[in-house]
Amino acid sequence: MSLSEDLAERLLSEIIDGTHQPDAALPPEAELAEQAAVSRLTVREAVKQLRAKNVVRVVRGRGTYVNPPDRWTALEAVVRAASHTSHSSPTSPTSRSSLSERLIEARRLIENGATELAALRRDETHLADLREHLATMRDAADEADTEKFVQADIDFHATVMRATGNLFVPLLFEPFGALLAEGRRETSAVPQIRVNAIAHHEEVLAALESGNPDSAREAMNAHMNQTATDYRTHVAKSAGSAGSAGSAGSAGSAGSAG
Repeated sequence: MSLSEDLAERLLSEIIDGTHQPDAALPPEAELAEQAAVSRLTVREAVKQLRAKNVVRVVRGRGTYVNPPDRWTALEAVVRAASHTSHSSPTSPTSRSSLSERLIEARRLIENGATELAALRRDETHLADLREHLATMRDAADEADTEKFVQADIDFHATVMRATGNLFVPLLFEPFGALLAEGRRETSAVPQIRVNAIAHHEEVLAALESGNPDSAREAMNAHMNQTATDYRTHVAKSAGSAGSAGSAGSAGSAGSAG
């Protein structure tokens, strides 16, 4: 990593952790250069990299200002900011719920279309892999093995993405990897959610086996609906109740509730 890339990464981390707030000005170029022990040219290059992602904007004659995350154009940076917001308020069910709901929305936009395309392009190898992942999900549910269930779930959806035959589609989910795994661990720990998920994965597999793109899209959309409903019913509601109980009790209770 070059000096400018290292500085750009450091500044992005400081922006995400709140050291530099949205719409606030970054320190002057000379000050940043002194703090990082680099040249002013390196600072300019670092700022240029952040500008390319619309993380910051330069106002001529005034300085460089931080843009709110909803204006950023780099997906990985946005995901990092969203993840930080969720983890910086671990006792707030609102922040966790908002992030999970947005992830489900993003998944719906990508996965519904991907599953429709996969129905037209999947081959027997893809179908065999999907059957194997589904069998592993069933075994993991019987064993109450959340990690095993989550990995099989992730592998199932990754196979659907590959079955599209479009090399760009699987890459769309790469920046979401850690967040998706974390969210699945949270939901898959609930036995009823595992039961529901298996039933919907069976429907998705059947639709892909049929080769009917409309049925495949409908099956994945139903799965996304189930995911959203199960999260609100079994996870968000429980977190909200626990949060309320924790805030009414001691600090220790609030911490354990989070």
